Amino acid sequence: MILITGASGSVGREVLREMQKSGAEFCAMYRSKEDAAKAPGGVKTTVADFSDRSSLLNAFRGIERVFLVCSPIQELVELEGNAIEACEKAGVKQIVLNSALGAGDYDKSFPSWHRKVEDKLKTSGISFVILRPNGFMQNVVTYLAPSIRAQGAFYDAMGEAKTSYVDVRDVGAIAATVLVSAGAHAGKTYELNGPEAITQDELAQRIGANCGREVKHVNIPREAHRKAMLDLGMPEWQVTALIELQDYYVSGRAANVDRTIERLLGRPPRRITAFLGENAQAFRT
Repeated sequence: MILITGASGSVGREVLREMQKSGAEFCAMYRSKEDAAKAPGGVKTTVADFSDRSSLLNAFRGIERVFLVCSPIQELVELEGNAIEACEKAGVKQIVLNSALGAGDYDKSFPSWHRKVEDKLKTSGISFVILRPNGFMQNVVTYLAPSIRAQGAFYDAMGEAKTSYVDVRDVGAIAATVLVSAGAHAGKTYELNGPEAITQDELAQRIGANCGREVKHVNIPREAHRKAMLDLGMPEWQVTALIELQDYYVSGRAANVDRTIERLLGRPPRRITAFLGENAQAFRT
């Protein structure tokens, strides 16, 4: 039996969809009965909370493989650590961990938190596969579309740095592929990059071309970007983490392009222009 944690989240939801196509036996984990009630029809569910160790132990009993993902929150290391310890006690044989690009070479922000979880997993004795995806295409809609709709522009301190965006749907497909293939990928760490790297100026041009309006990328100073997020009421820990994560992207280390996704899925990864075409309405007024 395979268990998908975070089944209502952006990544977990896509893993669940792919698992439905696989024919393998699986269960979806939700944090509440209310969330579990919204699961797709026919999907077996269980309720557990990463902060409740006993609920995790109950959820993991009889489970052979676990897809582990947690929201990018301040308690990520503690919460995913609880899950790993519960997996040990429950006799789970393998964990597929959703980590993040930068976990291998960056000691700040979200990547450094993911690295701590990776290290804990590697010393647990449980077989593992680690996925480190680049920036999600879906985040372009989530974080940039509001200001584009309102002002025809988006703001950051990315300069001319390039990013090879990946589609969450491809990450979900890879996770499902790894989960159903048992030990074929054991001990592997996969950095998942998109098929092309583009600047934020290029991203603005492509958004505009797909939604039929002019869209501008406005590069602002790093500290001005930080202040803007604080002024919106975002907590300081989150603003600091996001600014430090942006620093990683500005360094150029998120611009790698390779064929890992294509090799794992047996097909080319989705491209950013096609994604923007699918979501053109999100950027219109």
